[in-house]
Amino acid sequence: MTSPATTTPTTLDLGPLMLGGNVFGWTADRDQGFAVLDAWLAAGGRSIDTADMYPQWVDGRAIGDSERIIGEWITARGVRDQVVVATKVGQGDGREGLAPENLRTALDESLERLQTDHVDLYYAHVDDESVPQAEYVAAFGALVAEGKALHLGASNFSAERLRGAVALAAEQGVTGFTVSQDRWNLLARDIETDLVPTLAELGIQETPYSALASGFLTGKYAAGAQVDSPRAGTAASYAQKPGADRVLAAQLEIASAHGVSPTAVALAWLRAQPVVSAPIASARNPEQLTALVESMTLELTADEVAALAG
Repeated sequence: MTSPATTTPTTLDLGPLMLGGNVFGWTADRDQGFAVLDAWLAAGGRSIDTADMYPQWVDGRAIGDSERIIGEWITARGVRDQVVVATKVGQGDGREGLAPENLRTALDESLERLQTDHVDLYYAHVDDESVPQAEYVAAFGALVAEGKALHLGASNFSAERLRGAVALAAEQGVTGFTVSQDRWNLLARDIETDLVPTLAELGIQETPYSALASGFLTGKYAAGAQVDSPRAGTAASYAQKPGADRVLAAQLEIASAHGVSPTAVALAWLRAQPVVSAPIASARNPEQLTALVESMTLELTADEVAALAG
């Protein structure tokens, strides 16, 4: 195990893309997970996103299966100092909520599964209004002071609650949330109304999840194509959203112009947003990783960004 840095930088370098760990223990078993992680590191990837509850939504899967695979890989490869590891608390079976004692216990369990003594980024997976906000803000800050977490994030918070948490951390003199993780893609843009301006004002980094709309924005669902995927139902629902056909057409045109995949275009559009540090996307095998890696160096023009946004 490695020790955390003695000082914590104000901005966390996640690289141009975070690898989503939600598939590990679900559509990617241990060996497949290792293959994806090996390819990710070899391609220049540096950050990995997971959560204690991944993938407990699948029957027979235990809390922390994704973390276990990632931890075993980190130890087997000896690469802890080469990767940024982010995990979350608040939705795991038996570890629901943000009560201070739950935060500490859940993080200790996550650290054991990840086989490390600290995480680089620790998220509140969801807000918890049953706990006084001042209490969980202080508890998260204490975990940073102890070196168990280097940075803190808030996922799925309203703009108002995020603003309140940041203000409380400043009042208490503790480390507060500096990263936000929320659903955001070309067809799910609700956060642009209130949350994105708040992030810009507070200087908080955004790491969007569902960046590819459960696979819909990869282009493989074009023209109503039937796809064999555990996410097919969710992905297909995006086809009913207003503007879906226009977005796919713009993606395909821009992808053709750059000689890349529609996946790369969707991810590059998010990365072009001023508050976005790195979008999150997952791959269940190294072949799927190819399109994700393409996005890491794709730079869209201002006109292309505008055309995609509509």
